[in-house]
Amino acid sequence: MKIGELSQRTGIPARMLRYYEDQGLLASERSANGYRAYDEADVERATRARGLVQAGLSTRLAKVVLDVERQCAMAQPTCSRELAEMLATELIALDDRLACLTKSRDAVARYLDLTRNGDLVGAAQVREPATARA
Repeated sequence: MKIGELSQRTGIPARMLRYYEDQGLLASERSANGYRAYDEADVERATRARGLVQAGLSTRLAKVVLDVERQCAMAQPTCSRELAEMLATELIALDDRLACLTKSRDAVARYLDLTRNGDLVGAAQVREPATARA
């Protein structure tokens, strides 16, 4: 598929998809006329890349996570000590961000409850969580 179709299927602007490719988050084949060509797997990878970046990861670290996920699909993934240390540090930072987001979420939900608009909290929880969309 061409970049326009990938953009349409993922909801990611073509310009952002080109940026993801420049950052190594996404790869495309080039046709004889120079057009980018993507396959079905790129729909999931682009969507996953966007989710990681929106979650606050740098594109450099998002690439590492995407590569790690790809390796986990292999029978025996490998990881250098340096990469493991970097990932362990990032895991701590992600846990800290999750704790902060949970605290913020709880404060918003409590506020809605106190303002007698708590019925909206239940409606918001029925929505698909961002982690499932990412």
